[in-house]
Amino acid sequence: MELRHIRYFLTVAEEGNFTRAAQKLGISQPPLSSQIKALEEALGAQLFHRIPQGAELTIAGKVFRDRIAAIPDLIAAAVRDTQRAAKGETGSVRVGFTGSAAFNHRVPNTIRTFRRKFPEVELSLSEDNSQGLVTALLAGTLDVAFIRPTSVDHTGLRIYPLEEEPLIVALPSSRVPPGDPVRLLDLAQEPLIVTPRSLGPTLFDETLALCRKAGFEPILGQSAPQVASVLALVAAEIGFALVPDSMRDTSLRGVSYYALEETASVTLALALRSEEYAPAVLAFTAESRFPEHD
Repeated sequence: MELRHIRYFLTVAEEGNFTRAAQKLGISQPPLSSQIKALEEALGAQLFHRIPQGAELTIAGKVFRDRIAAIPDLIAAAVRDTQRAAKGETGSVRVGFTGSAAFNHRVPNTIRTFRRKFPEVELSLSEDNSQGLVTALLAGTLDVAFIRPTSVDHTGLRIYPLEEEPLIVALPSSRVPPGDPVRLLDLAQEPLIVTPRSLGPTLFDETLALCRKAGFEPILGQSAPQVASVLALVAAEIGFALVPDSMRDTSLRGVSYYALEETASVTLALALRSEEYAPAVLAFTAESRFPEHD
């Protein structure tokens, strides 16, 4: 039994006439009659009584019709859902991001736009440091992650750089620097607030390297686990920090932001497994890399 047999049978049952059914199906009547006969032989039951006006269902034909009536719609729905899944329009995507990456416009913009385009894809979000996100990707508990890629192992991953984000100086609002942009050497006697290297290796390494390049060893002040808490300590006048430019948007009371005289930046990238081919994940990746409205 093939799908065409079911379609032919249901059309004849609906029309009650082989000639009209053949016209509706776009075939001639003899092949239609042959197909119905083959179906009856396969089932071992007569499905139609031939009557002067056309054809009427037998008791067996009525039972068969009732059991298979939904099959064409089920198949059409299955085809539609399969095609949508292949385009990444259904499924789920587990997205990770670092604390500082969350403030970059690319992250919320990508999530917002993707949700609008693919409302039936389930998105779940989680925050961690870059190394933790990479570990989760390789373990299969995350699908994609916005990371700072400089200080992590890229083995087993595809890394797509999204943009270079300048580093800026965050100072207590009460501390007015001698100039803008700020010369890093002018802050040599100020405590530096930074996340521990184990939690934020990229910012930690870049910050210390910049200070040493400027000619001084920084005074490491109070550490903080996330960039948001770093800024809270700056507001408390504990010291200064170097943060990605997107942190300006936090507008935290007690913190002022200044351009850095030295040229420095950190990379924002999207990471996923090298062997990742799930359509929804690839659609999310494309949205992050090639946004229609940036």
